[in-house]
Amino acid sequence: MKLPRILAPVVAGLFAAGAAHAQVISLITTPAGSFSNSAGAAMAKVVSEGTKLRMTIQAQAATGFEDLEAGTVEFNVGNSFDTTFFALGQEEYKARGPAKSIRHVAAMIPYRVAMHVRANSDIKTIADLKGKRVSSGFNAQKTIARIIAAHLANAGLSYKDVVGVPAPNVVRQAEDFKTGKTDVLFFAIGSGAIKEASVAVGGLRVLEVNASPASVESINKLLPGAYILNVKPRPNIEGIDKPTNIIAFDMHLNSSAKVREEVVYQVVKALYNNKKKLMSSFRPFALFNPQTMGKAVVGTPFHPGAIKFYREMNLWPPK
Repeated sequence: MKLPRILAPVVAGLFAAGAAHAQVISLITTPAGSFSNSAGAAMAKVVSEGTKLRMTIQAQAATGFEDLEAGTVEFNVGNSFDTTFFALGQEEYKARGPAKSIRHVAAMIPYRVAMHVRANSDIKTIADLKGKRVSSGFNAQKTIARIIAAHLANAGLSYKDVVGVPAPNVVRQAEDFKTGKTDVLFFAIGSGAIKEASVAVGGLRVLEVNASPASVESINKLLPGAYILNVKPRPNIEGIDKPTNIIAFDMHLNSSAKVREEVVYQVVKALYNNKKKLMSSFRPFALFNPQTMGKAVVGTPFHPGAIKFYREMNLWPPK
């Protein structure tokens, strides 16, 4: 049935108003071009298209945990060990004490990280980094310094064995590598920044980590919950031309106790049901397993909205 001409614009206006008044929620990621930012953008697209929410990205130098704790944003993405340290007030966050409002929402995809050198570099192993120029400091992203330290420890080295080149965050250290200020580049494999660096320097090569039990233990002392993955060559992964052992740890979506249960429920449901759409926006979501979204994080309580959904899917309690 056709609407009267007078009513049609009114009804159209109501639909437009409904879309305009969708609740806006924010997701904090690391800077544009980073792995977390690309993953976050894919998640925001799925949430915005599949719910009555509109998720926007806030790309910033820091991780956003302070904003979550203060209740000024709704979500962030962070790795498993950094989330634990912040929630418990340990390591880099010891001075501020335990966080009371951080809530775990979902385990998403693994961060697969590696130290990269120029393809024609004479640096063949992580042990060869002794005396070389390595990015350090990371005042805005202290977790990056910790991950690099874990790579060095895997080869029996520490920051005392290399020449530290201060950088505020992971994106700046990528620029330093491209301009020749450092000899090695840390980043998540498959990220946009790695692709740009590979083009800029004429190709990259990943430095493999040692998978022996003692070497893995040295990693876990610095990165609780980290593990070794063997990655096979893929056209979309720069620097790997043979099966290579690298460090991995899980990316987690976090929220705050101040965020309504229904909001978190809708977000988790949209992500759970849309793996293909996530993959179409960011290929690493091929590693996303909806059945393990309820994986726990030490020291971080689950948000009630996430628990509600996991109960419905028979994914609660965490296996």
